[in-house]
Amino acid sequence: MEEKYLHRPVLLREVIDYLNLAPGKVIIDATIGGGGHAEEILPKIIPAGFLIGIDRDSESLEIASRKLECFQGSFKLVNKNFRYIKDILKDLGVKEADGILFDLGISSIQMESAGRGFSIKNNGPLDMRMDKSQSLSAKGLVDSLREEELSDLIRDFGEERFHRKIARKIVEERRKRRISTTQELAEIISNCIPSKNKRCKIHPATRTFQAFRIRVNDELDSIEEALRDAPNVLKRGGRLCVISFHSLEDRIAKNILREYKTKGIFNILTKKPIVPKEDEILVNPRSRSAKLRVGEKL
Repeated sequence: MEEKYLHRPVLLREVIDYLNLAPGKVIIDATIGGGGHAEEILPKIIPAGFLIGIDRDSESLEIASRKLECFQGSFKLVNKNFRYIKDILKDLGVKEADGILFDLGISSIQMESAGRGFSIKNNGPLDMRMDKSQSLSAKGLVDSLREEELSDLIRDFGEERFHRKIARKIVEERRKRRISTTQELAEIISNCIPSKNKRCKIHPATRTFQAFRIRVNDELDSIEEALRDAPNVLKRGGRLCVISFHSLEDRIAKNILREYKTKGIFNILTKKPIVPKEDEILVNPRSRSAKLRVGEKL
């Protein structure tokens, strides 16, 4: 995969500030992607500091490895789901970290590669797997789920109001032909959305594509498990930064941080989520929906 797919890391200045970086600290970048955040974190924790970069996408890790090459010896990349964050640290012989960053959702690397099947605009196979070694793909869901199951999936994970109509149309169309590409699925979905609802900024198929992606990659359960383990891997005074891009992710982060605050485990440092400033949105329009929440272990 080419470097041209890389974009600016979201809320970079804010993440650097809230992680409270200093030489010698151990930081976990739980969604390292192409290494955009890590490239700015590492100079602030060396010498003696160490970064652990986790990603379930092997292609992203290859890009991150090249980007961070000049920091060899100060980082370790791990090709696993971040839901295993506690086991990953144990395997590396690391007891606790000073900070954890979760930059959730899909990366630009994955989105811009037509062959990965995440993109609505770039036609490709119906895939959507972050970990290409797993068997379940978006095509498997489109082919096999009953109409009611499709409707529930699109409603629950996509928060799409026209979920019933879209599910019905998918089932009708798959009886006539195989639905094999992102373009074919996007067209089916778009035909289900009334014209007056197509005037918003996002593509009419965005919410349904989000639903399939979340289900294929079991994203919400992975986020929940990882955030539940965060207190076990953070030092006292360690910071947890979570960047979310849609309400389902943000709700999990918000509720867990509130629970930790109630139990006296964490202090919440962001009374309201931090959002990108206009200058960042102009440079990187995809950052528009990002929200950053930060907690500190007591």
